[in-house]
Amino acid sequence: MALVKLNNRGVRSATTFGSISALGSMIFIKKLTASSDSELSFVDGTDDVVLDDTYKEYLFTFKNIHPATQSAFLFNVSIDSGSNYNVAKTTTAFNLAHNEDDDRTNLGYESTYDLAQGTGFQILDQDSLGTDNDSNLSGYLRLFNPSSTTFVKHFMSETSNNSGNVWGNRTMVAGYANTTSAVDAVQFKMDSDEIDAGDICLYGIN
Repeated sequence: MALVKLNNRGVRSATTFGSISALGSMIFIKKLTASSDSELSFVDGTDDVVLDDTYKEYLFTFKNIHPATQSAFLFNVSIDSGSNYNVAKTTTAFNLAHNEDDDRTNLGYESTYDLAQGTGFQILDQDSLGTDNDSNLSGYLRLFNPSSTTFVKHFMSETSNNSGNVWGNRTMVAGYANTTSAVDAVQFKMDSDEIDAGDICLYGIN
């Protein structure tokens, strides 16, 4: 049995990793693997996807997303089981970047990536992903309480990618889908052409 005790600041700590499970759990739901796909969609009730009031938080993880042509990685949500991905969103984006030669950096708010009640797809990465073998994107997106019919739907994303073969980028995006209807589908795609390769996994958070 794991032992949980208070440290000298009165904060509860676990002496074994297994005791962390008492604080909550992450449940795997679905994995989609791209192979020259125009989009990857998670629709509640379709192909074993759960995106309803079973969980109050959902986590999407991105692993080695690679585009068919140079393009940006996008997402949007639906309130009609994927018939339309056009929910109004207000978002903000922030980026950090550093190049391999160690002579250029970037740190700042990216106004060109944010939306102000825009219904289009939200950009999740800084700059466009290249098609070279070492160009790819990894990261995650968290979606909070999508089944609520009372509140707007908050989300936040963090991605890491390389661009131009020499830049390491970290991009953080946050905002809300401005709807009190239940969000029941989420779609990811590139802004041009297809997702050549990569995995997206969906988890439910207790």
